Amino acid sequence: MARKLRRGYTTGTCAAAASKAAAIALWQGKKVENVTLTLPRGERVNIPVSVRETSFGTEAKVIKDAGDDPDITNGVAIYAHARKREQGLVLKGGKGIGVVTCPGLAVPVGEAAINPVPRQMIEEAVAPIIDTGKGIELTISIPEGEKLAKKTLNPRLGIEGGLSILGTTGIVEPMSEEAFRSSLLPQIDVAKAAGWDTLILTPGRMGQRQAEEKYGLPSNAIVLTSNFLGFMLEGCVERGIKRVLLWGHAGKLVKVAGGIFYTHSRIADSRQEILAAWAAAYGAPQNVVNQILMSTTVEAVFDLIPNTGWGEGFLDKLAGRASQRAQNFVFDELEVGTVLLNLKGQMIGSDQVAKEILEAYSWQTKKDG
Repeated sequence: MARKLRRGYTTGTCAAAASKAAAIALWQGKKVENVTLTLPRGERVNIPVSVRETSFGTEAKVIKDAGDDPDITNGVAIYAHARKREQGLVLKGGKGIGVVTCPGLAVPVGEAAINPVPRQMIEEAVAPIIDTGKGIELTISIPEGEKLAKKTLNPRLGIEGGLSILGTTGIVEPMSEEAFRSSLLPQIDVAKAAGWDTLILTPGRMGQRQAEEKYGLPSNAIVLTSNFLGFMLEGCVERGIKRVLLWGHAGKLVKVAGGIFYTHSRIADSRQEILAAWAAAYGAPQNVVNQILMSTTVEAVFDLIPNTGWGEGFLDKLAGRASQRAQNFVFDELEVGTVLLNLKGQMIGSDQVAKEILEAYSWQTKKDG
């Protein structure tokens, strides 16, 4: 029997636990070693903490335990520093907590990236501890946060200088695909808030980098999809986006031409078969179809096509097919164009809608410049 994966705690839970321990030390003079929290769904959990006094108040530390989830913040120290104030609760972001710089997120521009549910958890954790009529100032910090944030989506979301304090349930479900997919959606909100109703969807950071650096496409219109192209297309529809440009290496986007919208290679890897089927339909000789089927990489197919004498315009047609399948997937609620790239970042295939979108971006960039 497979071992049951162990759940962990969100950064929001850790920040709330540290805040509660720091408040207890500040108002009651007790240095507790663990605190009990009630999570948003009613679960009660016990979190280990360590507490110390500082020159201006108290500070508590919680070591993030993400369970069996490969969370980038697992094992990281999350601190809450508490000091007394005359009234009310003031919550600040300290070292390693990002600051929101773009509209479209759950936290207003200029504020620390501490999301609404963690904020509420912190308030509920400390409110019963503070003397009636008094207040508290809490500063949350993650000393390693600025370095770790570079490996997250925060820079793309306009969250600068560190990590976010996140979590809606307080619990990290191990290896949750749903949680990862949901973390991608705010990119659409940020792009829309920046004024874009046509977005560039790309599976990976290579496509993002090539779009920005090689072709000068607007960085705040680019949305990373990972393997969840279908999910992100639906997210665009739900948020009122009008057009999307599928942009990326042909080895990934050729799957869309075959009607595959979750593109992880272990789930769906039929690139050669899709290419061979469409090559045959486009008039490729039998020996070329066989060579495509036997190719170990899509790049090898790209090298093959120019030498066969039949493939002019083939990759443009393939791009068009990917766009049509994507439009069908969302019941024509989006207009879709597709650009296929090779490993050098060269555009090797594009359809008419893609050309129109690229021209519109070029015009917009010149106008804004």
